[in-house]
Parts: sequence; C-alpha cells; structure tokens
Amino acid sequence: MKRLWAPWRIEFIKRAHLKPKGCIFCELPKKGLNKDNLVLFKGEHSFVIMNRYPYVSGHLMVIPHRHTCDFSSLSAAEHTEMGQLLSWCSTILKKEMHAHGFNIGMNLGEAAGAGIKDHLHYHIMPRWNGDTNFMSAVGDLRVIPESLQKNYSRLKKHFK
Repeated sequence: MKRLWAPWRIEFIKRAHLKPKGCIFCELPKKGLNKDNLVLFKGEHSFVIMNRYPYVSGHLMVIPHRHTCDFSSLSAAEHTEMGQLLSWCSTILKKEMHAHGFNIGMNLGEAAGAGIKDHLHYHIMPRWNGDTNFMSAVGDLRVIPESLQKNYSRLKKHFK
C-alpha cells in the first residue's frame, strides 16, 4: 500500500471542532498584509486573502470588512469594490498562474456549504484545462502543487 502524507491537514482537522472567539475574517485584516495571515490586499470596503485550505493553487477569497452573512445587506459600494477585486484577482491569476478559467462564487449559509457561515465571502479559484484528475475523482484527495507561502510570494507582488 502506498501512503500519501499531507501533514498540513492536521491543522485543519484540529481547528474544525474548535469554536473560535470572534470572526477570523474580521480579525485577520487587522494583523496586516503578510504570509502568516495570507492577506494580500485591503481596500476601503473589502479585502483579498488566500484560502488557508485551498481547493487549487491560487484559491483566493474576496471578503467585505463589514461582518455580515446577508448578501442583500451589502451596500452598492461594497458590491462594487468586491466586483472590482474579483476582476483584478482574475487578471492577476491569468498573468501569474496562467489560469485558463475560473470558478467564482459564494456559499451562503451552512446548508449551502459555507465553512464560515457568519461572514460572507467570494471564492475565486483558477482552473486549467485538464486539471481534474483521478486523485479528486476516486481518491477523495486534492493535490496542491505549491506551498501557500510560495504562492503568496508569487501573488503578493501584483497587489500593490
């Protein structure tokens, strides 16, 4: 039997059952832009952060600063800036990671699969022709070919 080791997953497993104090999406931007918190950019109404548990390399999230889970409560300014950041992210991911396409969307509410249900957020995931392989299809496993820190360094230079 072959074993595939993914020691970084234990961090996710340990945290999955903990009830965090406060909201991670409210707290992380206050800690600045750095590789530890994975925040790439802070705008007036929203920010861009890398997903700590990505589905693919370059998996980013665009999140409003204001704590809300109600999509209809977003102001026009919040919608506008988040839309602009999603567009900017797609441009950066095309340039730096040579993405062929994107999955962009939100999971609103626990029933929809929101891992953090109390603070809405967009996901933007770069995709490449042929990037679905047998590992995801039959192995219940994702292969992420680049570390978060290396990925952060590659992307951060575009968020100035």
